[in-house]
Formats: sequence, structure tokens, C-alpha cells
Amino acid sequence: MHVRSVNLETVCGITSKIPDNQMLEIAFAGKSNVGKSSLINCMMNRKSYARISQKPGKTQTINFYNINDALYFVDLPGYGFAKVSQDVKKKWGKMIENYLMQSKQLRIIFLLVDIRHEPSKNDVDMYHWILRYGFNPIVIATKADKISRGAIQKHVGIIRKTLQCIEGTPIIPFSSLKKTGIEEVWEYIEEMMKYYEAEKTGESIVLEGESDE
Repeated sequence: MHVRSVNLETVCGITSKIPDNQMLEIAFAGKSNVGKSSLINCMMNRKSYARISQKPGKTQTINFYNINDALYFVDLPGYGFAKVSQDVKKKWGKMIENYLMQSKQLRIIFLLVDIRHEPSKNDVDMYHWILRYGFNPIVIATKADKISRGAIQKHVGIIRKTLQCIEGTPIIPFSSLKKTGIEEVWEYIEEMMKYYEAEKTGESIVLEGESDE
């Protein structure tokens, strides 16, 4: 997908009302400093539209990026930042929960984990929390350029086992530096865009390789 326009349209804080958008929403979740802003910038083909920080816990709001007036990228607050108080963590968790419950347009959640390390308890909890809200998250294994190509599948296997992924869950190795994984992520988004438009028009979608007979 060619990204022609990007607009940070809505910023929701702890006390903000979740917007009642009328376009497809694609959400990105992950612990602090996992590379979420780098991924979003890469997907938007922008160098620094989503703020990148070496300081964990920088994203404290839900940010809605309007892409091409066709869909929203929804940047959720990073979780697991140790220096944030328990009270603030609970408020961030409630804010994310409210979004998952209230959004009428959310169709895909990408869960980001660092490919170099075994997923943390927070990662595991977030994966299964997302499942409980009726979504099957697509896992993006970030910072794939930090390990050898030969080790990628081994690390993907560790992620799959630790998260206890349900069968068929995609895990996409991603590197914002080398731009690997971008096409795969966009493929899932573009496929969902077709389904989303079909939902609104009542049309049926025939997947590649399937027959409509």
C-alpha cells in the first residue's frame, strides 16, 4: 500500500473518550521500548512521525493515525515499564481495556515482542488478554536485525512456545533498520481492508486458492 497521507488525528489520555471512528482500525501493542514507534514510522514511510524515544514509557496515550483517509493505525501505550507507579499502570491498562471493549472498527491487533528475548510475563499476559477480548493477535518479532538470520526461526519457535500461541498464529520477524517484514504486515492489513469493505457492503470474499462454486 502506498501511504500518501498521514495525520495524527486523535490523542486519547486516561480520561478521554474513545472516538467513534468510521474507518477500519489496526492496533499496535507491545511493551515499552520494543520498537513500536519505529515499526509504525516504517509502515507509514515516515522517519519520525510517531515519536521514538530511548526513554521507556514515552507513549502514555492512545494515538490514532489517519492513513490515506482509509484506515487508522492505533498506537497503544507501552506496558511493563517498571518505573511507572502501579496506579498509573492500572490506569493505562484500563484505558487499553476500554478501547478494546468500545471500538467498533478494530479488526487486527499486532502484538510486538523483542525477537532477541523470551517473551516476558507481561507479553504472555497481554497475548492472552487480547484473546479474551475476541481478537487473535498477529505477533511481530521486532529487532530481527540484531540476531543472525540462521537463528531467527529458533527464536520464533521460542516466542510461539512461550506465548502459547493458538494454532495458525502468524509470527513475523521484523526489522525497521533493514525494512524486513513490512510487506508481510501490509499483506495482512490489505486483506483485512477487503474483508472490512465487504462487511459494509454485504459482499462475500473468496480467498486466493478457494473456489466460489
